[in-house]
Amino acid sequence: MHHLIEQIADEDLQSVWEVVQALHFDSYMLKAMEQVKSSQHPWDILTYEEAIRLLMFL
Repeated sequence: MHHLIEQIADEDLQSVWEVVQALHFDSYMLKAMEQVKSSQHPWDILTYEEAIRLLMFL
């Protein structure tokens, strides 16, 4: 990684860092959302009545 950083011009380093940081944050959030999806149940986000209606259609 440091070889790639050494090849980037000093004036471009800040903008490259901002892109890498944004991608890292996006990746972190996607992983967090995937973890929540796998452990989430209909009653976690629905009212009791909505969950019962949904279960009746399954």
